[in-house]
Amino acid sequence: MKGLRSALWAELLKARRSTMLWMTAAGVCLLPLAGALFIFILQNPERARQMGLISAKAQLMVGVADWPAYLGILLQGMAAAGAVIYALIAAWVFGGEFSNRTAKELLAVPTSRATIVVAKFILLALWNEGLAILVFAVGLGVGRLLNMPGWSGALGMTSFGSLMLISSLTYMLMPLVALLACAGRGYLAPMGWAFFTLALAQIAAVLGWGDWVPWSVPALLSGAAGPDAAHLGLHSYSVVLMAFIVGVAATVLWWQRADQSR
Repeated sequence: MKGLRSALWAELLKARRSTMLWMTAAGVCLLPLAGALFIFILQNPERARQMGLISAKAQLMVGVADWPAYLGILLQGMAAAGAVIYALIAAWVFGGEFSNRTAKELLAVPTSRATIVVAKFILLALWNEGLAILVFAVGLGVGRLLNMPGWSGALGMTSFGSLMLISSLTYMLMPLVALLACAGRGYLAPMGWAFFTLALAQIAAVLGWGDWVPWSVPALLSGAAGPDAAHLGLHSYSVVLMAFIVGVAATVLWWQRADQSR
């Protein structure tokens, strides 16, 4: 346990001192700001046209300018853009050790390799969930400024719970990204995988198989890949859990057995 605390503290220090932390925070803050732009267009169609904004497209994408529509944008944005941002974080946390040529030094410490990997996954979980909370907090602040109708405490709690669930499910798909970052010793392989699975999720959802494809589950839950989450069931969350277990186990096994001479 002491070794895990030390490893986690080291990972937290590296994340706090990096620009990646602030870059990803700024990236997710674009989600509520983009949603606010659509709401503004719907609330002020004439002014939007004068500014060169297209109100018809905003109406098609959002529908009405109220809190349910705005919070729906946040959920869909977290499922789509969040998957890419989370993959970027996973690639940095795991692949950065090889790009920066610090892997050998890291493995020279007395802490076991498995403990180091677990510490990295804990950091990844804290980072991802923290970004989700930031999105919701910024969204609430921006939404208040827009003075939209339809707010209720129940809606806020339900939306926050859905956002955190989508974030958690997306995080559970990141161990496979981490594995590719380690095996590829850098960023290219994991980011390629992230974009491939994003496309796969959309195709599977269109074909009606999304509830069986783990990368489609967060999008289906948010409504980004379909009208609702009616087809999701225990099997859907089970395939996500299976992907998480396989990814974590494979990453730990890779660190324990792979040649770390580079």
